[in-house]
Amino acid sequence: MKPILEGVRVLDWSVYQVGPMAAAFLADLGADVIHVEMPVQGDYMRGVISSWGVSPALPHGRNAHFEEHNRNKRGIAIDLKTPEGREVMHRLAVKCDVFVTNIRRKAREALGLDYEAVRQNNPNIIYASATGLGEEGPYSGLPSIDGIAQAWSGAFTTGVPPESEPCWGIPNVGDRATALQLAYGVLAALLGRERHGEGQEVQVSQLGTMINMQGYLVILSLLKGEHVTMRERTNPRNPLYNFYQCKDGKWVILGGFLADYWQGVCPVLGFSEEVAHSPKYQDIPSREEHARELVAMIDEVMATKTRAEWVEIFKEADLLFAPVHTLAEVVDDSQAVLNDYVTHWDHPALGKIRFVGHPLKLSKSPLEFRRPAPELGEHNEEVLLDDLGYTWDEIAAFQAKGVFG
Repeated sequence: MKPILEGVRVLDWSVYQVGPMAAAFLADLGADVIHVEMPVQGDYMRGVISSWGVSPALPHGRNAHFEEHNRNKRGIAIDLKTPEGREVMHRLAVKCDVFVTNIRRKAREALGLDYEAVRQNNPNIIYASATGLGEEGPYSGLPSIDGIAQAWSGAFTTGVPPESEPCWGIPNVGDRATALQLAYGVLAALLGRERHGEGQEVQVSQLGTMINMQGYLVILSLLKGEHVTMRERTNPRNPLYNFYQCKDGKWVILGGFLADYWQGVCPVLGFSEEVAHSPKYQDIPSREEHARELVAMIDEVMATKTRAEWVEIFKEADLLFAPVHTLAEVVDDSQAVLNDYVTHWDHPALGKIRFVGHPLKLSKSPLEFRRPAPELGEHNEEVLLDDLGYTWDEIAAFQAKGVFG
């Protein structure tokens, strides 16, 4: 079977993470994605020099983040401040099925590239836009990045005990999740257009996505008026759904969220029959009441073996558990590698590299890495000549006017 989105053309006018990543997801499914950048400077992601203390710089002037966010795309660089550059964009939009952007609305409107302007020439376009805080409300026009939306959504306080300082969860997960929502919306709109014959605008925001990501907890506030708070590891609500440190200083998490987990874990931890059948530990409310002493008991036992030993013991007992990996560990973890969640790619410029794989598996239309992220303006001539039908003379005139920088 051919790739799912083969024949679908996407115009990707976006920067940094949310828009480019959403377009990359579509490209992985087979869409022909054209990433539009500024001349000279390019997408801001190319200029990131430090990411949480690590340089993303790669050989040949490439950037690790730009490579991941823009794989499988073609790339052009045009100056949209020029009338000719905007002409090229509108001509491209007419040829495309999807328009992806995370450029702020006021900038899109100023350049005549908002939804209403684009749909004048292509009524069937799927116009997918991502914002930080949503299209409505007193703060809708503010700029945003991942941490802003996570903070606004409560994500930095959800997983910490009361009175604690805010704490980073997963850096950039809001960007990643919003990109998935945007790609999901595009797929839904494409299906809707196929069935009903109409294009439409697709809108997502980082704030909306992060609230939705916490929906399991938010729904309790909405429907029960009760707000979840976390507690310290040594005094949890459920000692069997908790972190424990092993002999080698590494950690595991037990996953005992069901009442009968107690009877399964007791013999594995070597607890006596007296402890196993004690009324203090027979159900979740009782274990919560005696949480501190039970955590201390489990701490003592877990400290007798290494994490690797406990992993094999828990696996043999078929218990819910997990090793608490660091990122350095998970990229070499057999479970991740054998499922291609961390995969290999013979990159045309970088050689044989390892890369973040696809969690989605399609038996008939596997997702593939077909091409590396484009060099700045790499496909200018190809797109202008082959896709848009410009002549060499017209391209030379554009060049003379600085349309390509």
